[in-house]
Amino acid sequence: MIEDKTPQRTSIAKLGEFGLIEHLTKHLEINQKSTIKGIGDDAAILDFKSKKTVVSTDLLVEGVHFDLSYVPLKHLGYKAIVVNLSDIYAMNAIATQVTVSIAVSNRFPLEALEELYSGIALAAKQYNVDVVGGDTTSSQKGLIISVTAIGEVASKEIVYRNGATENDLLVVSGDLGAAYMGLQVLEREKQVFQVNPNNQPDLDNYTYLIERQLKPEARRDVPEILKALEVLPTSMIDISDGLSSEIMHLCKQSNVGCNLYEEKLPLDPQFISVCEEFNIDSTTIALNGGEDYELLFTIKMEDFDKIKGNPNFTVIGHMTNVNEGTHLVTRANTKIELKARGWNALED
Repeated sequence: MIEDKTPQRTSIAKLGEFGLIEHLTKHLEINQKSTIKGIGDDAAILDFKSKKTVVSTDLLVEGVHFDLSYVPLKHLGYKAIVVNLSDIYAMNAIATQVTVSIAVSNRFPLEALEELYSGIALAAKQYNVDVVGGDTTSSQKGLIISVTAIGEVASKEIVYRNGATENDLLVVSGDLGAAYMGLQVLEREKQVFQVNPNNQPDLDNYTYLIERQLKPEARRDVPEILKALEVLPTSMIDISDGLSSEIMHLCKQSNVGCNLYEEKLPLDPQFISVCEEFNIDSTTIALNGGEDYELLFTIKMEDFDKIKGNPNFTVIGHMTNVNEGTHLVTRANTKIELKARGWNALED
């Protein structure tokens, strides 16, 4: 007897909205003391007592933010949570809860949504956040995911974008540009596959870049490290839309200028190698690539000794008088005006 290896496809219409929510969320656990009531009522109930509540929300739309021809659904679920938590950490806060809403077309069977939610559950466990609610509805086009992230922070520890002052040092966590180049590799391999479906991609030389694109990690550790070092940033933002764009956000909201030094940009060796392979300038990508989800922040000059030599951080520039503008100082020691050429969600 020949075994039928056709993947099972259970129509989500059979379950109905409430049956689908119950099925997808029944394995999610509640771990936060601040979660009084999670999924299962008209609304969640949270209790943060004396701390301030931090809330951020984001949309991921198929065909705009992700391509399911090379993005596994489990990875997508994981990433949907992580990119929202990054905004909470950028406020120097602790993420505690998320809500997840999806709009889905009838081309997705139940098994596909189970994969998506397995990634959501993994991220929730990894980052110790509770999934406390959400919604499901139908979509005429494809898959849409909306995540709201909630966190807590003591009043005196909140870090906004508008606190940088002249002479503050500009610091970034991790390295830059790898996620964008991971996307370029995946797009290239997709085109090769479309020409010849028998041509299987060899991605061994691109593992770090692809991981940065498909399974990014939010820098939950940065607020913890800074607190241990007794450093409170004067301003902070996460790098989702590209370094240059985020620097300009800090400068505009803090009413300062900036000198960013090209030679200080932290670049992974695999990133540099693949930029050469694609004949793309690595500095351009590091400035404008986006989706790195590292944290960019400013600190007082006197705190430099506390972070000096820490492998998590790189000082990449300093803030100046607003009249000096925002500039990249090249390796040849020439100044080039910084422009925001990163991701714009409203462009065609």
